[in-house]
Amino acid sequence: MAYLKAFLADDVPAFGLVRTPFGYVLLDDMGLRAMCGRLSHPSKMASPDVLSLLSRGLTRTERKAQTEVRRNAFARALPQKLDQMLAKHLPQGTHYFNVGHSNLTDRVLQAVRGLGGVTAVMVHDVIPLDFPQYQRVGTVEVFREKLMRVRQFADIVIYNSADTQTRTEAQMAIWGDVPRSIVSHLGTEQPDPNPDFICPKTPYFVTIGTIEPRKNHAFLLDLWEELGPAAPELHIVGSRGWNNDAVFSRLDALNEHGRVRERNGLCDADMLALLQGASGFLFPSFAEGFGLPPVEAAMLGVPILSNELGVIREILGDIPVYASVSDRYLWLTTIKQMAGDDPKRRKFDRFSPPDWTAHFNTVLSLI
Repeated sequence: MAYLKAFLADDVPAFGLVRTPFGYVLLDDMGLRAMCGRLSHPSKMASPDVLSLLSRGLTRTERKAQTEVRRNAFARALPQKLDQMLAKHLPQGTHYFNVGHSNLTDRVLQAVRGLGGVTAVMVHDVIPLDFPQYQRVGTVEVFREKLMRVRQFADIVIYNSADTQTRTEAQMAIWGDVPRSIVSHLGTEQPDPNPDFICPKTPYFVTIGTIEPRKNHAFLLDLWEELGPAAPELHIVGSRGWNNDAVFSRLDALNEHGRVRERNGLCDADMLALLQGASGFLFPSFAEGFGLPPVEAAMLGVPILSNELGVIREILGDIPVYASVSDRYLWLTTIKQMAGDDPKRRKFDRFSPPDWTAHFNTVLSLI
């Protein structure tokens, strides 16, 4: 949404390309503004149309979104006619930005190259290639093919961190020359916690992220078993992911009034309120491309205990306490220390990350 809002605020006309199960939809400036409003208020989206109802595997929200896209279409084309649609409706020299790891197909990238503008692609991480053991079946090869196309077609690659740049270019160099690139940390909006949210009155810790193997929730569950009945509460915030049946079984077996709580239905404002009141934010993840939850914790002045990750050091410097997940003793002692600290006596300055204006000033300087 940040890129969409930034382009709509510019004087240069903006267009949006959407792939649907039945072909491609082109949105002009007016259509993009309508979709921006609908995406900000999903409850106002129209009911699913016939085509969306015929599409398999979509959620109701996705069906409604595709319906809105078609209602606001500037032009539509079958897949094999994509290049003709773009050539007809877009001016030569139109730049193409892809910031979501999606639609990185030969068809799309060849079609937009025909416009003669700059193709800029954002790479968020190469975790599927660096850590294939944490991926779903079949996703590693799909990601590898996408990255090979990025190397082939992109004029500029945008990286969210220098760590991501180093890891990605090491992969790309295997296949040939590496595209021109720029590093720009993602803009982060000021957290807005719900002031009416009721937090626990006793010390507690929070971890935030999809419950998948890479996030290493099993490590925290092991620590809390070792801490025993006197442990502070641990709130695990995030939806359940994939390939994590053992952890899911442990979560399902939790005592309703125990020291570990699974919180997977919180809105952003409630999640931030819970985070703000915590004795500490725990981040035992094995790998990250950027790491938004630790950034939000730092912005709220919450102490952070993180695994040794290069990207977290790059972004947050010495703000977190770093402890390798191989050092269980250090994690246990740090958690006990944080639990005994009075949150009202926190004296370190809150972190102020780059905003989106700074991000776009950096990115657009190369276009």
